[in-house]
Amino acid sequence: MKSIWNSWLKQAVFLYSALYTFATISNSVLYLLNGYYEDPNGNWHELDRAIIVFIITLAYILVKTLKLRNYWLKSLVVYVPTLLLVLVYIWVTGIREPLAANAYRDIFINYTIGYTAASVVGWFKTFIKRKNIENN
Repeated sequence: MKSIWNSWLKQAVFLYSALYTFATISNSVLYLLNGYYEDPNGNWHELDRAIIVFIITLAYILVKTLKLRNYWLKSLVVYVPTLLLVLVYIWVTGIREPLAANAYRDIFINYTIGYTAASVVGWFKTFIKRKNIENN
């Protein structure tokens, strides 16, 4: 168990916590700036955010562990099914309560921006690591 914790679980838990905190604080600030002093969607909104952040963390772990040589191909191979998973989750939440008119567009844009940013950072880390290995 300790080897699993050190190999990927510790990083996944940290990433999940950091992303969830960032998303929650950003959402709260945007609501306050728009004059809303309570989250109109309540606790379900928090649970939905937690599940979507979990899917993003899963995508990160998949990109890290998938054995494909081309980084961008690997990112695309992980992006498509995880985006579909997020869209299915949003569809399922529509059974619980009516979705906003642009819910799918919003989640597509938010997920794509976050995933692209994480992919670029991951590529940059891989690029730097590869340069350091070549220089030694």
